[in-house]
Amino acid sequence: MTVQREPARTPEQRKQDVLAKLETEEDLWAATASADGEPTLVPLSFVWDRETLLMATRRTNPTARNVTPRGRMVVTLGHSRDVVHIEGSAEMVEGSALEPSSGEAFTVKQRGWNPREHKAYVYLRVTPVVVKAWREVNELADRDLMRDGVWLV
Repeated sequence: MTVQREPARTPEQRKQDVLAKLETEEDLWAATASADGEPTLVPLSFVWDRETLLMATRRTNPTARNVTPRGRMVVTLGHSRDVVHIEGSAEMVEGSALEPSSGEAFTVKQRGWNPREHKAYVYLRVTPVVVKAWREVNELADRDLMRDGVWLV
């Protein structure tokens, strides 16, 4: 039995597909690690805002606590046959310090949920440093689309 695979996309097409996913997807998987290396992986809602990922979580959750000592986060979107993998620098932002347009963009995308109204929540803003995207093995060789915060395509 022969498995039919889609032809590999060009890096330019993959970048367009990544940007489309960032605009339309609602949730991602966020991975952090504590100072002693304990991993945490959770789903979070997000908005693509000002070339960064903006998400919200309770300030007491491990994801928020882990951002402070390391300042790093890895997030993925898509399923295992259409992966967007982003490594980035992360910062915690209080709702009161968030630009109003960013808070509103998040609230609109999340159908009215506004973390700024809940003191227990903070925003996490992730600036991409590495972006990779692939569907099948035929795209693995050219999966790097961004390195050191600079798009390669």
